[in-house]
Amino acid sequence: MKRLATLFLAAAAALSVPAAAQEITFTGSEPLQLPRNFFFGAVAGVASDSKGQVFVYSRTGTPVATLGGARPFVRGGSVLTQFDRNGKYVRSVGQNLYGALAAAAVRVDRNDNVWIVDTYSGMVIKFDPQLRILMMLGRKPEAVQVPAQPNTGRAPAGAPAASGMQADLFEMPTDVAFDNDGNIFVADGTANARVAKFDRNGVFVKSWGGRGQGNDQFSTARSIAVDASGNVYVADRGNNRIQVFDNNGAYKSSITTAGNPQAICISPGAHQYLFASNSNPVNDIDAGGEIYKLELSGTVVGKFGRAGRSLKEFNAANAIDCRSANQLYVAEMGNWRVQKINLP
Repeated sequence: MKRLATLFLAAAAALSVPAAAQEITFTGSEPLQLPRNFFFGAVAGVASDSKGQVFVYSRTGTPVATLGGARPFVRGGSVLTQFDRNGKYVRSVGQNLYGALAAAAVRVDRNDNVWIVDTYSGMVIKFDPQLRILMMLGRKPEAVQVPAQPNTGRAPAGAPAASGMQADLFEMPTDVAFDNDGNIFVADGTANARVAKFDRNGVFVKSWGGRGQGNDQFSTARSIAVDASGNVYVADRGNNRIQVFDNNGAYKSSITTAGNPQAICISPGAHQYLFASNSNPVNDIDAGGEIYKLELSGTVVGKFGRAGRSLKEFNAANAIDCRSANQLYVAEMGNWRVQKINLP
């Protein structure tokens, strides 16, 4: 029995180690030009639009709390910043935005609408290309009880029992993605460990997932992407895998060849690639850090980068933008920056 247990543990450990992969040569730069005395803070998200403009959602570290007995009201804390195709600063919004507390992600859809995901306000906010608010999913609590009270929210029929919030509300969401029909997929990933699907008008359709290690369960649903066929890819950080589902949430497969993925994206075009960051944990700058380029099947094409502080190194990479398969933007929480990566 002891021998069997030892063999089982060894096999499990082997599965968590990324497969050997060919090193991809690449260049890295920091092209985004910030105004004087303006700093990103921890960069949670980066995305580009069809015109080459770049949007960054970052934690500036300046939230404002108004105390009211045991119920503090909080606003501010994160900023959405826009740059033109040459990296020149255009503008920032969100300094006092009601739902911008702790940035989690920013994505741009096929119509160049800009979406931000905020982990503390529990909101997903859609802006038009001129950064005017169009839609809000979820709802920020009016106040936070101190000390925290037990979560008594009940999920309606069809929602996973492991979810502590109603199916159309979020608790610490992490990312958002879209299919070709405009359906919206939210990784409600930190507290609820699930995926919520909405139609193009923001009407809740269904959700799936829950805490665990089995198929259709997540340790943390950390990042999300959708391919041209409508399949949904979820970075299951903590379980060392990317789970793949069909458009209705039915489990299809798991990709275990990219370490412990923190950030994923899928490039457009006839031949799509999946990029996944084996981001180092926040308490170990020397671990992991490489980014994998994979076929959608999970076959590794190659990898590049490592954990560190210099150019071409990554510290807690939290988001990847891959509008082009050969030109990426990587958002780093640890290095407070965005790197532009060029691949051959």
